[in-house]
Amino acid sequence: MLALAASPAQAGMQWKWRDATGATQYSDRPPPPSTPDSAILARPTPSSARQVRVVEPASGASAAAAGNAPAATKTADPELETRRKKSEEERVTRQKAEDDKQAKVRADNCERARGYERSLKDGMRIARTNDKGEREILDDKARNEELQRTQETIQSNCGK
Repeated sequence: MLALAASPAQAGMQWKWRDATGATQYSDRPPPPSTPDSAILARPTPSSARQVRVVEPASGASAAAAGNAPAATKTADPELETRRKKSEEERVTRQKAEDDKQAKVRADNCERARGYERSLKDGMRIARTNDKGEREILDDKARNEELQRTQETIQSNCGK
């Protein structure tokens, strides 16, 4: 069973229709589905229908577990819903662009690391600059350490 929590903004939300006997009915809930559209005399306006809070009664243990949990909120304002959807689409678009950018960076890093791995495995002389700014040629131990770091980079950027 659901209960609606009324707010001042909802006080103006009124349905007005003629029932099967011809009597005029007023309610904050829509008429029964069997009521034809021609019998509905007034509907709530979108400006008065801001939010409808749906509160489900808690039972036994679930009431204690629920504690002060906020009630579910349904949005009845089409403009607000449109803005929310647009905002969500923009967020998804930004996230996709960021993911694409990161994928491109990983692909570039992968390609560079694989090229460097080929150079290390080919046995080419490789020189690097040490902490003192001097050039030094990699010996077998340094080459193996560099190859291991490069393979870790390949695994993290290439997914293999």
